[in-house]
Amino acid sequence: MSAKSPNALLHGTLDALILKTLLPGPRHGYAIARWIEEATDELLQIEEGSLYPALYRMEARGWIAAEWGTSELGRRAKFYRLTPKGRRHLAAGTRQWAAFAGAVSRVLLER
Repeated sequence: MSAKSPNALLHGTLDALILKTLLPGPRHGYAIARWIEEATDELLQIEEGSLYPALYRMEARGWIAAEWGTSELGRRAKFYRLTPKGRRHLAAGTRQWAAFAGAVSRVLLER
């Protein structure tokens, strides 16, 4: 396994956060953004201009699949679910992020 550059890890963080939200089951875009915001005590605000391109990119890569349904408000919405390929990508990305975060923490907090 080759190490990813720090820039690639930072870029892939949104993908990992989105994939993590889909572990319990399918969600539509707004619910994904709200889950991340709530899980981070509103520190991370996910803008539509970042969320939807990421969802389309991940769908094209086979990490998620989408189907139309009805939201809890009775509106037509696209629901995204994690695929087995997405689960594997999330596991690998989580390990890489933990190693990266540990390295940054060692520099910032322990010296």
